[in-house]
Amino acid sequence: MRQIIVIGSGPAGYTAALYAARADLRPLLIASSVEAGGELMNTTEVENFPGFPEGVMGPDLMDKMQKQAEKFGTEVLFEDVTAVDLTGDVKIVTLASGEQHQAHAVIFATGSAYRKLGLKDEDRLSGRGVSWCATCDGFFFRGRTIAVVGGGDSAMEEATFLSRFAEKVYVIHRRDSLRASKIMQDRAFADDKIEFVWNAEVVAVNGEERVTGVTLADTATGERRELELQGLFVAIGNDPRVHLVHGQLDLTEDGTIAVQGRSSRTNLPGVFAAGDVIDPAYRQAVTAAASGTVAALDAEHYLAALHEGLPHHAVPAPDGDPVLATA
Repeated sequence: MRQIIVIGSGPAGYTAALYAARADLRPLLIASSVEAGGELMNTTEVENFPGFPEGVMGPDLMDKMQKQAEKFGTEVLFEDVTAVDLTGDVKIVTLASGEQHQAHAVIFATGSAYRKLGLKDEDRLSGRGVSWCATCDGFFFRGRTIAVVGGGDSAMEEATFLSRFAEKVYVIHRRDSLRASKIMQDRAFADDKIEFVWNAEVVAVNGEERVTGVTLADTATGERRELELQGLFVAIGNDPRVHLVHGQLDLTEDGTIAVQGRSSRTNLPGVFAAGDVIDPAYRQAVTAAASGTVAALDAEHYLAALHEGLPHHAVPAPDGDPVLATA
């Protein structure tokens, strides 16, 4: 029987495991067999994570986080979780191999996945001109011509942010009107660097070593044309990875795991969540790491109450006095 299991291996998962390990809880962290390390494994240079003034490659940052968590006693399994039973006092986590692990507490840090266009060369050119995060990669496109795909608030936000760096920003949208809020539309329309390409769908990403352009298809006529670019930002939404918890954990309107206030506590005792899986707004490595800290501390307080025989809904405050967890 484990004290705590962490599911997920991005900044939130590794930070939660690090704090849990330093609390002598001997956590088991279950990372994906394919997507271990989260979205940062698809990012080249990260320049906005504190402590790295020269920047750090995304995979290198995740490797350092993993090693730091392991240094203090975290056990890492590169396996896929296929099912969880969270409703009892003992939480059961089932792996693809059929092996089961049990724990008194579970932290979900399964992150979210950017929606992709589903094009043949999209993944191949990831980090070579194709990106899903303007705040992560915008700086690298200073003075370039780039495009943002999408018509919602996130696409408008990406476009206006990228116009600080790029010489020209195209917004490619499938329709002739935007879904974005009026204030976001007005901001984009007022930006001289932004040009809208209406009724157009990206059907191919072009380039060998780096993105050189895209092929567009008119959504009304089907007519195709080429658009020269040095960068393509896909902003068509993202999906929290919550498939494991449907029917067990409450979700928000955004599809993220619902937590109580600023805590990481879910609707089930002993189950906590952190990182992008609870965050529809910021989705940054540093905010995910901070969220992982919160989850580990909440879990530690829960386990302390459990071992002291306190009710499930009592959670020790930082000074050691129990307080009731409120919804």
